[in-house]
Amino acid sequence: MPEFTCNLLGPSTPFKHFWEHTVGSDHAPMALRADWQAQLRRAHKELGFQYVRFHGILSDQMGTLICQNEQFLFSFFNTDQIFDFLLSTGMKPFIELSFMPETLASGSKTVFRYQGNVTPPKDYRQWEMLILKLAKHWVKQYGISEVSQWYFEAWNEPNLHHFWTGTQKDYFKLYRHTVEAIKRVDASLRVGGPATAQNAWIEEWLSFCEANRLPADFVTTHYYPTDAFGEIGADTETQLANAPKDVMRQRAQESRERARGKPLYYTEWNVSSNPRHDMHDQPSAAAYAARIIMSVHGLVDGYSFWTFSDIFEENYFPSVPFHGGFGLLNIHGIAKPVYRAFQLLHRLGDQLFPVAGKHDTVEVWGVRKEYAFNFLLVNQAMPRHSIHTEVVKLTLSNAPEPLAVFVERIDEDHANPRKKWEELGKPDYLSAYEVESLKASSELVKEPMEWKYEQGNVHLKLSLPPQSVAAITLELGMEEVLSDVSGEKTK
Repeated sequence: MPEFTCNLLGPSTPFKHFWEHTVGSDHAPMALRADWQAQLRRAHKELGFQYVRFHGILSDQMGTLICQNEQFLFSFFNTDQIFDFLLSTGMKPFIELSFMPETLASGSKTVFRYQGNVTPPKDYRQWEMLILKLAKHWVKQYGISEVSQWYFEAWNEPNLHHFWTGTQKDYFKLYRHTVEAIKRVDASLRVGGPATAQNAWIEEWLSFCEANRLPADFVTTHYYPTDAFGEIGADTETQLANAPKDVMRQRAQESRERARGKPLYYTEWNVSSNPRHDMHDQPSAAAYAARIIMSVHGLVDGYSFWTFSDIFEENYFPSVPFHGGFGLLNIHGIAKPVYRAFQLLHRLGDQLFPVAGKHDTVEVWGVRKEYAFNFLLVNQAMPRHSIHTEVVKLTLSNAPEPLAVFVERIDEDHANPRKKWEELGKPDYLSAYEVESLKASSELVKEPMEWKYEQGNVHLKLSLPPQSVAAITLELGMEEVLSDVSGEKTK
């Protein structure tokens, strides 16, 4: 039986919700859809996301820059429509400056079904002109006090040939022209990179910026436990089975050491890079994602999950409700288990308490929020690794007697709408009634939990199935929080 203990009067450390800083999406045109906007508004409200990042704001589908009759035509209307919406919700853009407008492109290679051009500009001065016009426009439209809170990230994964046909030297040249254009508008505007996959180029890029006296306001990179470029049909299970258990923490630690004290943002991550894998819809994704997030605490300033929604068309636009997409929400807005994990994480407070105990698959974290203590429990293992149902014993010392204790679960039988969909026969299309039924099956449920209190200790016992998450909440009254177990008031 795994046993864990936590001293509620022990030292705590600040616990920032860094994973809420930014969340990912598909490409810019999706942000003009009403259903995309409704889902993002919900994710902001229920999960606390503050920024959103997507590809392709410069691609031809957005109409940002085209050439007609040998004349450049600029149109920032669509970008403004997106940003107007974001600001109306209380969110802001984390702007990935991609892909190459066809009229500026040096070649024809594209990525994804929507054909984002991934070649360097044929004339870097024309690229700089575009970035300068954009930055000037947005500052005029929204004001410098607003735009100075945004982030400008140069390109996406230039170390992968899928996304950049140029060399590292070409990317560094692109960055130079990008940052010089933006800083010419206002020095307070934040610009960063290298926006690479697999933690690549961080040191080289920072050295280039230092050698050339170029601003580098923050560092961005990406990592997936299955890295790198995900493809449909990839043997994701084998990739995960062979991945080190703590690979995401290890990679975050490496990037932190390379970032030279600058803010570090992972602008993409997920439990796999496969855009169509069943795991994304299953409780195992919730368990793994929760464990990853808690493991990188203190190492990153932002950790942007890719993506918040299955409204996503990199390969094709799906119609099957559960098709293994990246999203926290499916195309109907039905919350997957991983969405509920983010919801439990959002409810955690801001003071992290150490929890003593060790087990191969079970981990426990304790966080205080005002007049409550929350304990997040995960029972998780990589595919093909041993895992069993575990009865977990949790002892809380120096604890006031709680007013109530309840648990919320994510596992095969809780907050798992895919299971309900399978019971319905896996229909490709859902009726309105079926959508509502599946939404109901995705809800978190508060269940009263038995507990024992003796001599200032709270004793809890909980069964955790494989690949599951549970959140235990101890509700305390104000007097209990302000008093120690001896009954004396804390000064």
